[in-house]
Amino acid sequence: MRYKLLGRSGLRVSELGLGTMTFGEEWGWGASDTESRKIFDAYAGAGGNFIDTANRYTNGTSERLVGEFVASDRDHFVVATKYTLFDREGEPNGAGNHKRTWCGPWRAASGAWVWTTWTCFGSTHGTS
Repeated sequence: MRYKLLGRSGLRVSELGLGTMTFGEEWGWGASDTESRKIFDAYAGAGGNFIDTANRYTNGTSERLVGEFVASDRDHFVVATKYTLFDREGEPNGAGNHKRTWCGPWRAASGAWVWTTWTCFGSTHGTS
């Protein structure tokens, strides 16, 4: 696997990213938890470290599975998630680029993901 710098972040990410929109079967298609794990393991085994997910992919199952899969070696992976998609349809503050949406997914995934350097709107303590 070859790696490229991700912008000016200093992070090196694999040239091939793993899209995980099909991790989960909640939409009537996609991969089971077991099959998703096989896909992830094959990607990681080939040296992949850049994973794309979203809070809405398969109603949150994709993000949950990715969190479980990377938990034992979190520092190795770079996870990109689309956090501005709605959590609850009809909720006026349930989507968008505001603080509630920004902080919510990190807290929701915190059981599986360890965020040591990420902050919520510039706070070094992870609070507003």
